[in-house]
Amino acid sequence: MRDLRPSGQIVRGADSAADAPADDVLLAMFAAGDAAAARVLTDRLGPRSYSVALRMLGNRAEAEDMTQEAMMRLWKVAPDWVAGQAKVSTWLYRVTMNLCLDRLRKQTPDRLSDVPEPEDGCASAAQKMQDEARRDALQAALSKLPDRQRQAVILRHIEELPNPEIAGIMELSVEAVESLTARGKRALTAILVGRRDELGYDDD
Repeated sequence: MRDLRPSGQIVRGADSAADAPADDVLLAMFAAGDAAAARVLTDRLGPRSYSVALRMLGNRAEAEDMTQEAMMRLWKVAPDWVAGQAKVSTWLYRVTMNLCLDRLRKQTPDRLSDVPEPEDGCASAAQKMQDEARRDALQAALSKLPDRQRQAVILRHIEELPNPEIAGIMELSVEAVESLTARGKRALTAILVGRRDELGYDDD
């Protein structure tokens, strides 16, 4: 994935992610001129934004574009960010989701591409093919969900975020998130149920 730091700058000497300050502190540090803070925050939040964009769009190039745009918007708001008003990650998820929805509304349907996953060097060729078929099937099924259901399912069951954080990202109540997630999961099950044998799933 491309460099998502401001101006693509190369930054050295940043603290490790494990020892780094909180997101809002890093954002304030960047706004104050600490370029190294951008590297740490990008390493921490960039992959999350990209993961969501990839599941929403099913296309690696477009997911990178949306992540790049979301991070650029984060750098732009940094000088005006008010600590405590919201989580930086929540804000970034929301912006990423909205950018993806705008892109989906503009593009023609059925534009699915491969969804990359880390390769397992020990997996057999047959297992790799089956894993790829499962990923493609999930991506195709996700693309058939209504936008809000797709967002909720991705954030809850793929990103594994808690419902209160999802509610903040989607600007809904927790109850609405729970309803969307439940309906989306049922819809995915209905879409995929006829392919269980093909995809190698047991009935138990």
